[in-house]
Amino acid sequence: MYELKTVIRKLFIACFLCLFLISCKDAKTDAIISLLQKWDGKEILFPKSPIFTIKGKDTILYPILDEYKILTYVDSIGCTSCKLKLSQWKEFMALVDSVKSESIQFLYFFYPKRSADVCQLLRAEDFDYPICIDEQDSLNKLNDFPSEIAFQTFLLDKNNRVLAIGNPIHNSKIKEIYLKIIQGGEVKLDGEKNVIQTKVNVDKSVISLGHFDWQKKQKASFVLKNIGKSLLVIQDVNTSCGCTEVTYSKEPVRPGDSILLNVSYKAETPGSFNKTITVYCNANSSPIVLRITGDAE
Repeated sequence: MYELKTVIRKLFIACFLCLFLISCKDAKTDAIISLLQKWDGKEILFPKSPIFTIKGKDTILYPILDEYKILTYVDSIGCTSCKLKLSQWKEFMALVDSVKSESIQFLYFFYPKRSADVCQLLRAEDFDYPICIDEQDSLNKLNDFPSEIAFQTFLLDKNNRVLAIGNPIHNSKIKEIYLKIIQGGEVKLDGEKNVIQTKVNVDKSVISLGHFDWQKKQKASFVLKNIGKSLLVIQDVNTSCGCTEVTYSKEPVRPGDSILLNVSYKAETPGSFNKTITVYCNANSSPIVLRITGDAE
């Protein structure tokens, strides 16, 4: 069993390193390798008797069990709703339940600037799963988590040791790897070398929305043209913020045709912003990173 877990972790590190370097080309390889090796097999320490709540109303008994679990930690830096992505977590939990006969415990530890903001989001999203509002940041103090949100979610074994690291909500490939580990499958990028790829041209990768009233929703569209010889298939689109939504046709795009990514942005507060939209598809340039910028006043 120990050898199997070791093999899983080594394969995961190789896959994650490949994915992370593709999407963050400016990252230093040595730093990423060092970080992954540091957390490989590391035991996560939990505070004694953490307090969990449902929708911020009632505290409940929610013991940390001796079973496989997914732990996600959210710090107080930046946009809270952008990081939480509660609706996506609900979908992922339902997906995990559907593919795994044994239970997987989900552990949510949030360290917010204001607890009231988190409670409001929990109620607005009707998120009725237990969460720990860790006002003292005790979990992070015990473990010293990486500052990057990409490295603040962990798949743990029954002994709370790290099997995999990465956020399955922000990265569809990480989600794919998590599901494979949970199901006991081979950890590899799912037939990636066998996928027929095409080429994509983006009319513009950055759109400025300029200056506008922060209370009014703004819209923009990106055009992706299939300039290859095969069908273009959009596999997933992720946004860096819950205040950014993207709609698009799910139909494959024929060679020579284009697809519109319609983006809407509703500011939570006034201020400048720089939000990313990450497109995963069967193009050789995938993932494609797009941006919207502007000043909400």
